[in-house]
Amino acid sequence: MKLKKTFYKIIGIFALVSAFMSCSIPALITRKENTKTPNSYQIAADSAKNIAKIKWREYFTDHNLVALIDTALKNNQELNIVLQEIMIANNEVRARKGDYLPFVDIGVGYGVNRQGRYTAGGAADENVPIIEGQKNPAPLQNYNLGLYATWEVDIWKKLRNAKKSAYLKYLSSVEGRNFMVTNLVAEIANSYYELVALDNELGVLNQNIEIQSNALRTVKLQKESAKVTELAVRRFEAQVLHIRSLAFKISQKIIETENRINFLLGRYAQPIPRDSQSFNTFVPPTILDGIPAQLLANRPDIKQAELELAATKLNVQIARANFYPSLRLTAGLGLEAFQADYLIKAPESILYGIAGGLASPFVNRNAIKAMYLNANSKQIQAVYNYERRILNAYFEVLNQLNNSKNLKSSYDLQAKQVEELNRSVNISNDLFLAARADYMEVLLTQRDALDSKFDLIETKAQQLHVFVNVYRALGGGWN
Repeated sequence: MKLKKTFYKIIGIFALVSAFMSCSIPALITRKENTKTPNSYQIAADSAKNIAKIKWREYFTDHNLVALIDTALKNNQELNIVLQEIMIANNEVRARKGDYLPFVDIGVGYGVNRQGRYTAGGAADENVPIIEGQKNPAPLQNYNLGLYATWEVDIWKKLRNAKKSAYLKYLSSVEGRNFMVTNLVAEIANSYYELVALDNELGVLNQNIEIQSNALRTVKLQKESAKVTELAVRRFEAQVLHIRSLAFKISQKIIETENRINFLLGRYAQPIPRDSQSFNTFVPPTILDGIPAQLLANRPDIKQAELELAATKLNVQIARANFYPSLRLTAGLGLEAFQADYLIKAPESILYGIAGGLASPFVNRNAIKAMYLNANSKQIQAVYNYERRILNAYFEVLNQLNNSKNLKSSYDLQAKQVEELNRSVNISNDLFLAARADYMEVLLTQRDALDSKFDLIETKAQQLHVFVNVYRALGGGWN
């Protein structure tokens, strides 16, 4: 009965202290995240289909590109660093899980204690023999063996919320890895298509060098027959040299692009196998953009921000729990004796104990208040970051969809321009040979034709980049 009354007194004191502490908790300014998105991208009719659901192996059909991406996903150093971060986050979950369980230690000890005869302890040892009729051994030895347990009772769910927060951060790190995979796949694909485009530019330059060299020989023959002056020869020769210098610049870009791909693949320089012949004939498939609301489920960076937000909300509750008193229990059970032979004799050598204590911050709680307010500020930051990720993803998709539409129209017009300028080159050459056009008209027409071919290749490369970037913007590539 007496123990029951004592228990109720403790509960009453505990409730009183908790109520007092809760009255001094600072008020917070909260913000609710806005996840509403537009109904469509305002580009095409609404469709529930979304290319983000397509696996990257099915989206990219070039077998050379598929092999490069496969290698990068295994060997890319940055991606492997992120995988270790995931392991660290997983271990943090394990650590937080153990915090709200009792800690039990086993201990074995041996000690020797010899006190002075004229000390209080020494006098007691002399006058009170441990074994009746025998003098106390000097020095006095002590053997012990026991289990010791401590447990902080998780009344306010502080420890369990810490474990949930660590788990959410672990899931967030997984989504961070998925987002990195998406970007890695996109970066390799973009670099691959850039490399193929450079091959085609170099091919156009080599063809043009051959055409210009033939034109230079023709002009030299005409000079010998006094149909043109030395100035015409020099201008044609300068044009050939200019195109050859451009070819070297393109070759350097090819080397740098190959090296960038090799770096992403985590290996040293080696040739990049590629299919450059199908560059101009490749037609990107129809883009199935779905609806903006699907970004929340498909984009790993949005899901990562959502998980980080959930973790910060739990961190606020954890910081709030620091204002309340904590209850810690300690217990011990073991054997102790001054001689090893007596260690196993029970019950004389058995010792045990159990204790409980309440502890609560009372004076100078500024540090706890600061932690609480900071946790709330980080939560509001996470809300803004979550909303920013959604908004950024929406505009990334919208920009790429518009870009795809405009590039298609531009490519069709540029293709017609190349056809007309190719005809112009033939006409200017015929007129020049018939002395009905001067050499400057020929040079300018050939230069315009070369520029238009470069522009056409660049536009095709941009179409392929959009083909990749739409897939990335919609959240594809990681699954």
